[in-house]
Amino acid sequence: MATDTSRPADASSNGPENSARISRFWPLVSGALTIVVVVLLGVIILVRGNSPFEFDAEWMSEILEERVPILEVGARLMDFLGGGWFGIYVVPIGVTLTLLALKRRWASLYFLIATIVSAGLVQLVKALIDRPRPEDILVAVDAGSFPSGHVANAATLAVTVTLLVWRWWVAAAGAVYVVLMMFSRTYLGAHWISDTIGGLLLGAAVAVIIWAPFAHRLKLEANARRAAAHPERAVGGAGA
Repeated sequence: MATDTSRPADASSNGPENSARISRFWPLVSGALTIVVVVLLGVIILVRGNSPFEFDAEWMSEILEERVPILEVGARLMDFLGGGWFGIYVVPIGVTLTLLALKRRWASLYFLIATIVSAGLVQLVKALIDRPRPEDILVAVDAGSFPSGHVANAATLAVTVTLLVWRWWVAAAGAVYVVLMMFSRTYLGAHWISDTIGGLLLGAAVAVIIWAPFAHRLKLEANARRAAAHPERAVGGAGA
């Protein structure tokens, strides 16, 4: 008696595709919801007449009382790393070229697009909200306080690299980098703490949203690179 194997074959072939769709769905949803939170925070700021929240004022008051030379040096270093010609050009171009050198073209494209989109959205929101910055600023800044561009850049960098490498220590280092950037922006008086929260959410959300359509290509690329680096494992796996 003949057995019809068409349905199981179809099910097995559709399984990975359905799994990939699910893996892309939740990043898109979570990223979109995070963007909505940023927009709502911006609307609240506008409704309040761009005045700082109570926790903004309290944090800034504490910062002004605790300023010391050693912390200012560290904060200025973070200012250099996260903005200006170094943060805007050198870091993104350096990471992109490094990924290309590692023969990860899709990864480099993903990173570059996420970085550009994040920076563009930051400038758009800054122009729309036009929130005044704190008064006691120690560094040169442009117009618009919400959201923090430095923090958005840091969050986008941290999340994209974590998604590309998938190592716990990379995620931990990225988290530390973002937190230090958030602290430095308020320490220098360049942003209210709510600005840094907005930058964190926006930068991370963009990285996750842009990752979704690249997820399949990035996985194939990473698998191919691992197979090329360890051909004996690929042969062993095929034989098994």
